[in-house]
Amino acid sequence: MGAPGLEVADIFRAHGPAWRQAQHAHLSLGQRKVMSAIEQCRTAALGGHVLRCDACEQVEVAYNSCRNRHCPKCQASAARRWLDARQAELLPVEYYHVVFTLPAPISAIAYANKAVMYGLLFDIAAETLRTIAADPRHLGAQIGATLVLHTWGSALTHHPHVHGIVPGGGLSSDGERWVACRRGFFLPVRVLSRLFRRRFLEELGRAHDRGQLQFFGEHAALADATAFSDWLAPLRQCEWVVYAKRPFAGPAAVLAYLSRYTHRVAISNQRLVAMDERGITFRWKDYRASGRTRYKTMTLEAPEFMRRFLLHVLPGGFHRIRHYGLLANAGRRANLARVRALLGCEAPAAREAPQAGSAELIQPTFVCPCCGAAMRIVETVVRHQPIRAPPRSRGPA
Repeated sequence: MGAPGLEVADIFRAHGPAWRQAQHAHLSLGQRKVMSAIEQCRTAALGGHVLRCDACEQVEVAYNSCRNRHCPKCQASAARRWLDARQAELLPVEYYHVVFTLPAPISAIAYANKAVMYGLLFDIAAETLRTIAADPRHLGAQIGATLVLHTWGSALTHHPHVHGIVPGGGLSSDGERWVACRRGFFLPVRVLSRLFRRRFLEELGRAHDRGQLQFFGEHAALADATAFSDWLAPLRQCEWVVYAKRPFAGPAAVLAYLSRYTHRVAISNQRLVAMDERGITFRWKDYRASGRTRYKTMTLEAPEFMRRFLLHVLPGGFHRIRHYGLLANAGRRANLARVRALLGCEAPAAREAPQAGSAELIQPTFVCPCCGAAMRIVETVVRHQPIRAPPRSRGPA
């Protein structure tokens, strides 16, 4: 467990204002919004309500959440809603976990080109899975996949990769039968890796030709087409990390995994150990080690901790969970119905809405921490007015 009560918000509140001033020209608008949201989360700045317990007269003040997708405190409810929707889509088949990772040199230029590079990572990973699965030498079927983007390593470094959750099989080319993969084996990892590397580098080159990439600092010379081509050459020979884990132990394990991964942020509050004069200490996992030595602690100065956290702010409107193939949003319902008909099974029972008078319906929204009775709202706390920039000067009339 981490330090009792220590949160990422505490770090930003204590060290953010001075650091934000020092980094004025180096923080994007999106990063500033994330900092502000986390600092204000569940404080009077966002408003809230005063609760009173009619049984013991205990009074509590509950402040509103920021609901920012980068906030460590605001993901639990979003994850529950998302998982409830996914529950009805599970099939009675093995599910596999695959991971596609960008090599370090690509990751280095991805930070300045997040929308383009992350989009390619999603699309090429999905294309690779579907292409190899459709090959009669492997599975010979149309598959579906849910991909989740993570951009961090355990030490908060920039490490873009996608986790894929894939049913172990697919529809035949004519859609008339379900083709199951071999038990315990999905697709050959080496074949996936080779195709992923080739297709990603091809599309990366095309993005460069279209002028969609930006380069700064030590990578500024890569804006030249010849220099970029020479820089890509070694990446065509090195190994790209793609791996597949053992199948999940049933649909319940799939949901348990998804609940931990889909709405995760760069670091959870539970991993924080201390904030003191030395800096910020947190737990991390060293994947190069084994056994108990894999779990370590790291201390970073507060500015470096905040810098690393903000590396993982996504572009506005960018979707970090995407569905492909049979699970693509456009045809998912029809495709799943077709698969279930071929497998001779029914869809999982949907959660019924609570009926009037039921215990679930009358369950109080707020519960008194002292006696467990229901608490009612007796006052609303109005949120502060957001700070706005001054109007642009129009000059003398």
